Amino acid sequence: MVNTTIKTTKSQEIFAAAQNLMPGGVSSPVRAFKSVGGQPIVFDRVKGAYIWDVDGNQYIDYVGTWGPAICGHAHPEVIAALHAALEKGTSFGAPCALENVLAEMVINAVPSIEMVRFVNSGTEACMAVLRLMRAFTKRDKIIKFEGCYHGHADMFLVKAGSGVATLGLPDSPGVPKSTTRDTLTAAYNDLEAVKTLFEQNRDEIAGVILEPVVGNAGFITPDAGFLEGLRELTHEHGALLVFDEVMTGFRIAYGGAQEKFGITPDLTTLGKIIGGGLPVGAYGGRRDIMSMVAPAGPMYQAGTLSGNPLAMTAGIKTLELLQKPGTYDYLDKVTKKLADGLLEVAKETGHAVCGGQISGMFGMFFTPGPVHNYEDAKKSDTAKFGRFHRGMLERGIYLAPSQFEAGFTSFAHTDEDIEQTLAAARDVMSSL
Repeated sequence: MVNTTIKTTKSQEIFAAAQNLMPGGVSSPVRAFKSVGGQPIVFDRVKGAYIWDVDGNQYIDYVGTWGPAICGHAHPEVIAALHAALEKGTSFGAPCALENVLAEMVINAVPSIEMVRFVNSGTEACMAVLRLMRAFTKRDKIIKFEGCYHGHADMFLVKAGSGVATLGLPDSPGVPKSTTRDTLTAAYNDLEAVKTLFEQNRDEIAGVILEPVVGNAGFITPDAGFLEGLRELTHEHGALLVFDEVMTGFRIAYGGAQEKFGITPDLTTLGKIIGGGLPVGAYGGRRDIMSMVAPAGPMYQAGTLSGNPLAMTAGIKTLELLQKPGTYDYLDKVTKKLADGLLEVAKETGHAVCGGQISGMFGMFFTPGPVHNYEDAKKSDTAKFGRFHRGMLERGIYLAPSQFEAGFTSFAHTDEDIEQTLAAARDVMSSL
């Protein structure tokens, strides 16, 4: 453990024990703090914009369970709804009326979705949507972008983002070449590379999948014309366009990135934000494509916990809260104050940085930039980011423990939280 001004005795004890029980001591790799140094803090509870660890330290949280806590942690209305739902049982493994309610809300919100299927995670949603793309087009090849992460399914672990990028891992062992030979990759924001792939693989590409705003290689926005170009190319070649909105859905706008940018894909994947942070995901899109999914059609996909009443309940209440007037204006205001403030503080203290925000999603790279893709992101000073992360943690600010992850705010964050965060950043960056 690095020298620390905060008490971490219990966190250290728990994490030490965890390393004998779970690989690396964690249930998901980025949590291990490998890329930022030191050991992770062990959470005890969360509320609103705040975290308390097992040693009693309090932090302002900018991870928000990796995005879903958009209303703030443990929102009282979500908790109350869950208490009532618990009395009826935790899982049915059968239809429940709540599925209809949430499905209708999702369909009404997301431009591309005419029918939706609930699953249990973003990874599941992306696995299923890949199978659906192939079933509908009768083609096997797909295009993904370097540094984009679509879950840990074999066919997506090619030049992937998130923990793969954070830990600097090559394509994962255990993934057969036969599984990934039909996965083609291009640099994000490089439309010419996508054109070339379509020309080289004419009538073989089922579709293109991407994070419309990248959050798994750090925060990277689409260049002007990039999303429009992908829409035109996929139309031209009879392929499908898929937006992975596990991060951006209901976050950068109520209707997601497709509403924000005015580009309607054929299919969309969504993640835990539609379950208020409970395990849930979804995929949806045009009715003719979704009609391929069993039992309406021949493409099989199933899940015992899919559409479970707890996730549906939390999702319904969360989307209700997001529909309140001014919610997204507020998110944009506090996040812009934070993102602009961090860049300003960095420049004042002599650090070359770039970054920005869209609504409640933000990021900063320790490189002068600009960052258009994962290769650009890799030019960041990750050692400096590690020191910055530890310094902020010492001052009660919890950021994603990786240079290659976006940050998130909630409408529970206050102006005072942002000011406290910027004061901490000025203190840390002055000493880096």
